[in-house]
Amino acid sequence: MTTDTTGASSAGHRLVVLVEGVSDVVALQALARRRGRSLDGVTIVAMGGATNAGRYLQRYGPHGLDVPLAGLCDATADRYFCRALTRAGIPARSRTEMRDRGFHVCEADLEDELIKALGTGAVEEIIESQGELRSLRSLRRQPAQRSRSTHEQLRRFLGSKAGRKRRYAGLLVDALDLSRVPPALDGALERV
Repeated sequence: MTTDTTGASSAGHRLVVLVEGVSDVVALQALARRRGRSLDGVTIVAMGGATNAGRYLQRYGPHGLDVPLAGLCDATADRYFCRALTRAGIPARSRTEMRDRGFHVCEADLEDELIKALGTGAVEEIIESQGELRSLRSLRRQPAQRSRSTHEQLRRFLGSKAGRKRRYAGLLVDALDLSRVPPALDGALERV
């Protein structure tokens, strides 16, 4: 498996998986390992956000290197992906059409889906195992967080510090019961 943002030649690309960020790459790598799937010849590209989808779809899609594609994005990014897929020669006007073409949408985002799949108690245990329970408690005392649900607080915690999403992505996937993997994450890996 390689992570490529350079637009290298199509040689060696069996599949390119486009994702929004590095935490998505880490989660896919962890799930592939747990499912026993080889990522040889698979390039997972962290695009640096959904608004960059068009550039990467042009590079790797039918008008570029023309390699098989898959992808994963957050719910707020599906419209960017639909437009970018269509412009790149892969018509997709809905989430269903996106899914049919190998592009999967997380409800809210990947962290939201992982928290739902694990349950808040398990996520709190993982945070505690990483020595960050004090930081979580500090976040919960903030006025803007007090009225939020535990789920919402955990989601905010995971996104509140640079590198935290990436750090926890693999830990959360490693803790998953494989029968409860979020459908979008599983779907992005199904073509591998």
